[in-house]
Amino acid sequence: MKIALLGSTGSIGTNTLEVCRRYGIEVEVLVAGNNIDLLAKQIEEFRPRIVVSAKRANFDAPVVLHGQEGILQALTMCESELVVNALVGFLGLRPTLKAIELGKRVALANKESLVVAGKFIDVSKLRPIDSEHFGLWYLLQSARQPKRLILTASGGALRDWEIERIAHASLQDVLNHPNWSMGTKITIDSATMVNKLFEVLEAYWLFETKHIDAVIEPSSLVHGIVEFMDGSTTMHASKTDMKLPIAYALGIMDEPILSNVDLLAMNIAFRAIDSERYPVWQIKDALLQHPDCGVVVNAANEAAIERFLKGSFTFGDIAQAILQAFERFEGRVVNDIEEIFAIDEEVRNYVKTL
Repeated sequence: MKIALLGSTGSIGTNTLEVCRRYGIEVEVLVAGNNIDLLAKQIEEFRPRIVVSAKRANFDAPVVLHGQEGILQALTMCESELVVNALVGFLGLRPTLKAIELGKRVALANKESLVVAGKFIDVSKLRPIDSEHFGLWYLLQSARQPKRLILTASGGALRDWEIERIAHASLQDVLNHPNWSMGTKITIDSATMVNKLFEVLEAYWLFETKHIDAVIEPSSLVHGIVEFMDGSTTMHASKTDMKLPIAYALGIMDEPILSNVDLLAMNIAFRAIDSERYPVWQIKDALLQHPDCGVVVNAANEAAIERFLKGSFTFGDIAQAILQAFERFEGRVVNDIEEIFAIDEEVRNYVKTL
């Protein structure tokens, strides 16, 4: 089989290449952002037919393209039936839509695609490779009737801070994740709990239910929980390694992908998500009632993070900007894809004024 990998230099991308290396899967397309040096090494090893980068560079590949238009062109040109979309942010939406339009299957790690446009995406063409949604999917393979889906969150870098200090946490503080090393944006989203808010909305579109909640599980060994109508509750636990959901998305099942967790060494405890510590959590239920507003929350979040990184927002301002934007634009109904892009721009401009 051949795959197209979008976002090859991030953590999902490098884990995907590890699975491809282990199981001999051909990589036809590599797409990356600005990490040119790592991309060049990946090209040398995997010899893709098509390469796309954010900035122009000379690569040893038959076809070299650039920018978002290059990504869409690569999807049109390639023969791969499976696209792994590990792009970060709103940038990943058009490639998801294009891949589905072309009849390809999408292994989706770009949560923003569903957050902003789940209404217009055929989820039967998707296989989630976020560990939490994979965990829920894994548990829902039984014939039992689910009652409630529960996602788990690490709690982010500030989960044990005094609440009074959180609003003025520095970027270095926020990026000091207690469990793992991730990209800047997703680590900030973990600290604000926006990441889990997005995953709740993803679960809404993927599993067609509003009975969704989340809890903090600091060890990050439990990835999903399902309460069933019969009164039983099941949990999916595995080592924190993205190769498991990626391998399943690539059709590799029932192989010894990971070693099992050591039950005797597990130290599991659950905490409620406190909206005083994580202010964005107070709109979770309202967002499930108005899922079209996912585009509002995403745009406000990306614009607020941009201001935080530039120093014109404090960490606490990120959540406040999201809450203000949600209140201002709540109730928006999205009628078509192009309207999503218009609302996205409108919300970003609004956050610039705060």
